[in-house]
Amino acid sequence: MPEFEVKDMSLAEHGLKKIDWAWQYMPSMQYSYEKYKDAQPFKGAVIAACLHLEAKTANLLITLKKLGATVAACGSNPLSTQDDICAGLAERGVHVYSHRGMTTEEYFKYVNKVLDYKPNVIIDDGADLVATLHTERKELIPNILGGSEETTSGVKRLRAMNNDGVLKFPMIAVNDALSKYLFDNRYGTGQSVWDGFVRTTNMVVAGKTVVVVGYGWCGRGVAMRAAGLGAHVIVTEVDPHKACEALMDGFRVMSMEEAAPLGDVFLTLTGNIHVIRREHFEKMKNGVVLGNAGHFDVEISKPDLESLAVKKEQLRDNIDTYIMKDGRRINLLGEGRLTNLACADGHPIEIMDLSFSLQLEAALYIYTHKIANGLYPVPMEIDREVMNSKLAALGVKIDSMTPEQVEYMKSWQE
Repeated sequence: MPEFEVKDMSLAEHGLKKIDWAWQYMPSMQYSYEKYKDAQPFKGAVIAACLHLEAKTANLLITLKKLGATVAACGSNPLSTQDDICAGLAERGVHVYSHRGMTTEEYFKYVNKVLDYKPNVIIDDGADLVATLHTERKELIPNILGGSEETTSGVKRLRAMNNDGVLKFPMIAVNDALSKYLFDNRYGTGQSVWDGFVRTTNMVVAGKTVVVVGYGWCGRGVAMRAAGLGAHVIVTEVDPHKACEALMDGFRVMSMEEAAPLGDVFLTLTGNIHVIRREHFEKMKNGVVLGNAGHFDVEISKPDLESLAVKKEQLRDNIDTYIMKDGRRINLLGEGRLTNLACADGHPIEIMDLSFSLQLEAALYIYTHKIANGLYPVPMEIDREVMNSKLAALGVKIDSMTPEQVEYMKSWQE
């Protein structure tokens, strides 16, 4: 079996420059590496990863290898995969299988190539490695110690598997760590979605009406940054608590049926299927821009767009324009895939430094602890240590409770 399969190894030098640039701004990852480098705690580990293959991810994979692991990786999204990064990873000794624009067939071929290494630890983004192990590659399950999941959509799938009693090894929900959803999901998504929008469209945000579909942590971040850029923000929701929160955060809240004719930009962040569909497209204004920031490209109904359009064209990279019978033009960013990764470089470096530090620690916890099958939160001591390392790197000091305060917090008596 070849050690890697990438588009063009001549791109490695450029990819390594991007990787080294990102490493400068990843102090938590640097802290983890310095802490563990002498002990080589991943010696004997075979780690299979299905992640967005860009510079920050590359530093996680390279660090795992430097700490003793054999690392095999494939891209978790055809349009987030960066070919120069893949070449750089191969140059640094990671067994990488991916290229930008891969077909669905190629995607699952690469998933299986990574699993051919017979991993004992999994790092997933969207749960496709886990799902493939439970369907097509069941013979590998006895070798799996466990793994971790990076994103909301993947945790949703794992929670369903766990509830159905079919999850055959332990998984840690990195996405649900405080360090992850409070910072990565809110501030990372909030900035990177608008980075992707602006890069791709070259349009102004100020003055536009932006419809944010879903007010979870990612939706909060996108709405907050849209308002900061001068947009008029509408939120649509199915959860009454989140709807009320959006209202009290100062946003207009309404149904998608009401919002469809009002929006200039629509961004989906629900993790659900077809939240924008035929009856909504039929009411939209000419020239609207649609983007998705949920993991899978199912939130905006592309089949409905295809059926309504009389013509489809591409005037700018990463924008498909669907021309309706009445002449209206509806623009879809990045084929409905993750706008922040398909149209840009994903979350800011400093944000992913936190998330990938959590992933490293979660992988080490799985590798060194025997735990029962199921879905688990990140241990709080790991979550806190990662945040403390980040604050220390930024030169920020916080208080510690005195012994008196510790005892007071434990007591129910005054």
